[in-house]
Parts: sequence; C-alpha cells; structure tokens
Amino acid sequence: MNLGLTPAPFPAEAMRTRRLDLLPLRVEHAEEMATVLSDPALHTFIGGAPDAPQDLRARYRRLAAGSPDPAVAWHNWVIRLRDDACLTGTVQATLSASGHETIAEIAWVVGTPYQGRRIATEAAQALVAWLGERHVPTVHAHIHPAHLASAAVATACGLTPTDDRHDGEVRWCRSIGQ
Repeated sequence: MNLGLTPAPFPAEAMRTRRLDLLPLRVEHAEEMATVLSDPALHTFIGGAPDAPQDLRARYRRLAAGSPDPAVAWHNWVIRLRDDACLTGTVQATLSASGHETIAEIAWVVGTPYQGRRIATEAAQALVAWLGERHVPTVHAHIHPAHLASAAVATACGLTPTDDRHDGEVRWCRSIGQ
C-alpha cells in the first residue's frame, strides 16, 4: 500500500499473454508505431492527428524519461502480436497518489488493421491484472460515450461507467477490495 506521498515505486516490465508481448516503450519503437497509428480514424474520439515518426520519437523520449511530477509515474508499453512479429498498439497506466492509495489511469490504442481481434482487450486485461498484483486498488479509464469498442474493453477489464465526466468522456472505474 502506498502512503500517499508518491505513486508505487515499481518499474514497467514486460508482460506476456496468450498471444501478446507487452514491452516497455522505447524510443526505438517510434518508427514502427508511427505506421501502426497512422490512420486518422484512430483520432475520431480522442482528437488530434497521427504523429510523424520524428514527432512520435520525441514523444516517446519524453515518456521514457518519466513524469516531471514526482507524484506521478508513467508506465507505457507497446503491444506486440507474437505470431505476426509486429507491433499493434499501446497500453499505458498513469499512477498517482490519492490519500493513502495509488490510483491508475489506464488507456489503450490498437492500430486499425489489428482492431476486431480482441488485442486491446487482452492487453488491457493484462495491464489491469499487473496493476492488481502490485496492489493498485483503483483503476480508471476515460472513454468517449460513443466509443463502443473501448467501452467493451473497459467492461472486459471489470471497469464500470460512473456518472463522472471529464472533457466529454465518461469515467469508468474498478475498485478492488471495496
């Protein structure tokens, strides 16, 4: 249990599921991920546009350096589909202290060519299980109310929608042991 001073002090580490490897994000992943995330349709619910490889490298460099706020920890992984030997998306958890516990805010994205294959669900479930093993009792995700695919992923991870809204998105929550 966290004493509320800083997020849990554990590093992101590689995870393995039935079909996937979740690998801690590195700057070297940017080139392949720029292609994976190049479909403008991925930004329908989150806004923005696909990053060029050099912009994604800069972003990954910032993420790999860690949060500038000592009260926040960033954990980011790329999703590798083993059978195809390719990257397909990302999952992430932002950890912060709330009172005497650590809260995780999670997110996922899977490239358009890989959608519909339950990759996001498998990766997000692995992430939630990993957080549970580290005694992170509360997991949140923010999902656009019209994004049914992400709502299905959240549901599969045991999160439920709340009445809370942030920037037009619904806060989903899973609390363990409460």
